[in-house]
Amino acid sequence: MGRILILLYAGVSYLVFLASFLYAIGFVGNFIVPKSIDSGEAAAMATAIVVNAILLGLFAVQHSVMARSAFKRWWTRFVPPAAERSTYVLLSSLLLFLLFWLWQPLTQPIWSVESTGAAAVLWGLFAVGWLIVLVSTFLIDHFDLFGLKQAWLHFQGREYTPPRFCVRGLYRYLRHPLMLGFIIAFWATPEMSAGPLLFAALTTGYIFVGVALEERDLSHFHGEQYQRYQHRVPRLVPTKPVARQ
Repeated sequence: MGRILILLYAGVSYLVFLASFLYAIGFVGNFIVPKSIDSGEAAAMATAIVVNAILLGLFAVQHSVMARSAFKRWWTRFVPPAAERSTYVLLSSLLLFLLFWLWQPLTQPIWSVESTGAAAVLWGLFAVGWLIVLVSTFLIDHFDLFGLKQAWLHFQGREYTPPRFCVRGLYRYLRHPLMLGFIIAFWATPEMSAGPLLFAALTTGYIFVGVALEERDLSHFHGEQYQRYQHRVPRLVPTKPVARQ
């Protein structure tokens, strides 16, 4: 795959990701998008639970397996290293669109907040959660995270080096603000039905598993520096900030 093709591929993959990210906000929030988490023809509860669990499971397996170092070493025997991250991003995004398309609604009410003020607070938290997710990607390295940096450096004929370990912004208060943002966004809603509850519960469970796998890799890659960070800063509950590194 030539340098221009890899760069174009990375750009297309990023646009697909961006579309899936924006669609996810409307899907979870039940607004704007043509098919949201509570819309569509309802199936039998047992069928809907099984289908939805499979869809979330497919995303979880792909998202975790392809992120592991051993898989990357095998995968880059077939895919150019400069396109590896973009391929990961593209497949994750396509699986999200598959989930949006095939998700089976479960509209049985769980809770409904009647107070206008309380509902406004929950919608505010919903927005804050997604904002935390977006900001956290830039605190890590947004363009590296989504494969654009790798493709751009390859296009220029320059060597890629992974981002160095750095603690800044929200990462001084907790180790995984990006995941906390998702948890807030998935649970902060004034109208919770069985479908969103299933989605929030399963994705939250996956987040805890995914975080554990990621931390194992980070500890191996960064060594003692990350291990000291683990001891000083909690995973998902904010605390007082640590010094910049």
